[in-house]
Amino acid sequence: MERGIPEEILRESTDAIAQRARLIENEVRELRREEERLRREIQSLNERVKENEEKIKLNAQLPFLVAHVVEVLTPAALKRAPPSLTGPGTQSAPHAETALATQPNGSVSETPGEARNQRLGSGARGGSDLINRSSGITSETQTPGAADHEDDLDDAEEDEGAAQESDANQQSPAVVVKTSTRQTVFLPIPGLVDVSELRPGDLVGVNKDSYLILEKLPEEYDARVKAFEVDERPTEDFADIGGLDKQIEEVIEAVVLPMTHKHLFERVGIKPPKGVLMYGPPGTGKTLLARACAAQTKATFLKLAGTSLVQMFIGDGARLVRDAFALAKKKAPSIIFIDELDAIGTKRFDSDRSGDRETQRTMLELLNQLDGFDQNDDVRVLAATNRPDILDAALMRSGRLDRKIEFPHPDEAARARILRIHSRKMNVHPDVSYEELARSTDDFNAAMLKAVCVEAGMAALRADRKVVIHEDFIDGIAAVQAKKKMSLNYYA
Repeated sequence: MERGIPEEILRESTDAIAQRARLIENEVRELRREEERLRREIQSLNERVKENEEKIKLNAQLPFLVAHVVEVLTPAALKRAPPSLTGPGTQSAPHAETALATQPNGSVSETPGEARNQRLGSGARGGSDLINRSSGITSETQTPGAADHEDDLDDAEEDEGAAQESDANQQSPAVVVKTSTRQTVFLPIPGLVDVSELRPGDLVGVNKDSYLILEKLPEEYDARVKAFEVDERPTEDFADIGGLDKQIEEVIEAVVLPMTHKHLFERVGIKPPKGVLMYGPPGTGKTLLARACAAQTKATFLKLAGTSLVQMFIGDGARLVRDAFALAKKKAPSIIFIDELDAIGTKRFDSDRSGDRETQRTMLELLNQLDGFDQNDDVRVLAATNRPDILDAALMRSGRLDRKIEFPHPDEAARARILRIHSRKMNVHPDVSYEELARSTDDFNAAMLKAVCVEAGMAALRADRKVVIHEDFIDGIAAVQAKKKMSLNYYA
């Protein structure tokens, strides 16, 4: 038994051993008391953390202000910034969620969240002082010199921790935002969003009191531009277009191949055409070819009508064009189809009417997007018009609408093929001669040939037949020809 006992214990008397045992019991009692105090402190801190998490979750759900990111300041930029940018509030409260708001009149005011955060910061410092005061194990047995020395160490540790936290804050980027209430706010602590994900011009949601960034919002586009996007793919195919083999080949080379086989152009060392202009008489298949192009590619397809870009307010049409190209660049590869281009692309002239000037502004924005400073090779432009003679020269030059494809009236062989395409789903008698019908439809365009097939089917219905015969097509040609030459002067 005596082998495990130190010699100094064996030399002491019974009273000394009993006194040492009481000291050990007192120390154990103090340690247990300190353990219970720390346990209560941890429980209190956990409750505060849970409460703050609930507040953060609630603030993220509540309505907040919408702001734009003006600039993201790196630590190097913050060190070079003038004192007026960081402000005395930032230096005096590095622990708090400090923000300086610039009012519309130019004065700098303290945001409502700063005072609240300073109060929270003082409460946190009070909690840390409480822990420092309770960190002694046997406070009753400490001498005054030891207590003073411990206070000096606590102050030094607190100063060192504050300096380290200040250095950490200086190493983190800051953000400058401009809210919808016309306030420019400097945020040393951005908020709940990672600063690396923010770019100047991004749309964010900020707290109404502290202006902390709570969420990154999606990019803002005009609702009318969203409606231009074609969600459901057209069902047309290049095989549904007759008599336009050369035009189909040129469109595939200029629009489809740069998206599906981009490496071919890179291997040769050329850039594909940026835009394609399809021009010709009405009803020759320009829009149908654009629909087939949208069906064959997996790219995003935006269909714009030239008349929808003509707006009443100044700059509204140019904004539609700008937003349409921005959406196309974001969802690249994409195709923008502008139908009836002559509505906005007419030659420029001097005019005193505000409507003409607004149309010219829209066309200038279109010129800028087609061949401006910021270019994107993954966006292709298809344009269609019936009047290429009135288009502006700047719009027709190479570099904007490089490929110009003419859609003439179909010849005899093309007319026969178009009639076969439109009648392949009909119950047609085998004796129908499409070549003879093609010779009888001189100067008919593709839309009129489709109308001939419809009129032939209507003639078969009137005769109560289930099969369309050759005579029905002849009647259809006569009906369409009569409507073509008819002069409808209802109110003459």
